[in-house]
Amino acid sequence: MNPIPQSRVRYGVLLFASALAVITYVDRVCISQAAPMIQADLGLDKIQMGYAFTAFGIAYALFEIPGGWLGDRIGPRSVLMRVVSLWSVFTIATGWAWNLASLVVFRFCFGAGEAGCFPNITKAFTLWFPQFERVRAQGILWLSARWGGAFTPLLVGWLLAGGSEGRPGLGLHYKWVFAFFGALGIVWAVLFYRWFRDRPADHSAVNAGELAHIGECSPPGGHSMPWRQLFASRTVWMLWLQYLFMSYAWYFYITWFPTYLKEQFSSLTEMQRALLACVPLFCGGIGSFLSGVLSAKMDAWLGSIAKTRRILGVAGMGCAGVLLLVSLQFSHPFLSVMAVGFASLMSDLSMPASWGACMDVGGKHTGALSGSMNMAGQIGGAIAPMAVPLVLAATGNQWSVNITLFAVAYFLGAICWAFVNSDDRLEA
Repeated sequence: MNPIPQSRVRYGVLLFASALAVITYVDRVCISQAAPMIQADLGLDKIQMGYAFTAFGIAYALFEIPGGWLGDRIGPRSVLMRVVSLWSVFTIATGWAWNLASLVVFRFCFGAGEAGCFPNITKAFTLWFPQFERVRAQGILWLSARWGGAFTPLLVGWLLAGGSEGRPGLGLHYKWVFAFFGALGIVWAVLFYRWFRDRPADHSAVNAGELAHIGECSPPGGHSMPWRQLFASRTVWMLWLQYLFMSYAWYFYITWFPTYLKEQFSSLTEMQRALLACVPLFCGGIGSFLSGVLSAKMDAWLGSIAKTRRILGVAGMGCAGVLLLVSLQFSHPFLSVMAVGFASLMSDLSMPASWGACMDVGGKHTGALSGSMNMAGQIGGAIAPMAVPLVLAATGNQWSVNITLFAVAYFLGAICWAFVNSDDRLEA
C-alpha cells in the first residue's frame, strides 16, 4: 500500500509570514524615504526627525516581551491579527501627522504594534515546522523582509514622483502613500486570521503525513514568563547583546542612509540615490537566504547545530565590521555603497542563526525569548537614529565617525557570538 502523500500546508504559513515580513519593512522603511518631505511639511530639523525615528525604536523595544509572551500564552493567530491591524492604522496616521508631537505619538504606537510581529512569526514556526526546517524558513522570512525594505525606496519614489515635476510616477502626496501601505496590512490581518490555526492538527487541510513530519510541538497556553531561566543563561545574555550591537549598526540602513548618500555624494541624481539606497537591504536579503541554505549543510559537516550558529554569527558580524571600514576608503559612490552592501550581506548571515537559536533554546518559551532578544535589538535601534545626528553635530558633519562606530558595534557583536551555545535550553 502506497503511503498517503504528505500535505504542504506549512508552506502556506511561510507564505503568509513572508508576505507580512515584506509589509512590515515597507511600512518601516517608507518614512526614511518620505522624511525630507515630512520635515519640510512640518518644519522639522534632523534632530527633531530623529525623535520620530527613536519613538518607533523605543516602543518596539518596550512591547517586544509582552508581544512574545502573549503569543506563548494565547497563540500567534490572535496576537498577529491584533498587532498587524494596530500598526496598519498608525501607518496611515503617520501621513496625517500635523506637528512633531503627533508624529512622535503615531510612530510610538506604530512601533508598539510591530513589536509583536517577529516573535509571533517565530512562535508559529516552532508550531508548524520541524527543527531541521526552521532556520531555512527564517532565511526565507528575512530575505522577504530585507527585499521588502530594499525596494521600498524605489516604490515610494515612484508613488511620490511625477505630477508637475514631469518625472515618471503617480505624483501622490506622501499622506496617500502611507494610507496605501497601511491598507495592505489590514487586508493581510483579515486573510491570515481566517486561514491560520495555532495547531497544525486544527487545520482542515493538514493530513496525518504532514503532522508526523512536523512532530511534537508545545501548544500555546498557560506559559508564565521564564525570568529566572532567562537571566541565569549566559547564552541568552549573549543573544541579547549581539542583537543589540547588530541592530545599532543595521538601523542606519533604514533611517539615515538616504541622507548619508545625499550629503556624502552630492553629485548623485535623485534616481541614483534611490537605487543605491536599495543596496544594503537587497544584499542583506541575500545574506539571510544564504544563511538558511548553508545552515543545513554546515550542520551535516560539523555535526552540531550550535557550532553552525556560532560560526555564522562570528564570521558574519566580524566581516561586516571590516567591510564598513573598507567602505570609507572609496571616494566613488558605487564602490563605497557596494562595500556597505556586502557588510549588510555578511551581517545578515547571523539573522536566521539568531532566531534559530531562540527556537532551539526557548522551546515552549520561544515567543518570550525571541521577544526579549528583539527588545534588546530595538534598544540599539532606538539609540542609533538619535546618536547619528548628535555625532554629526559634534564632529562637524563627519559621517566617517558614525560609520566607524557602526563597525565597532559589529565587532562587539562578533565577540558575543563566540559565547553563544544554542544547545543550552531554558527547559531542563
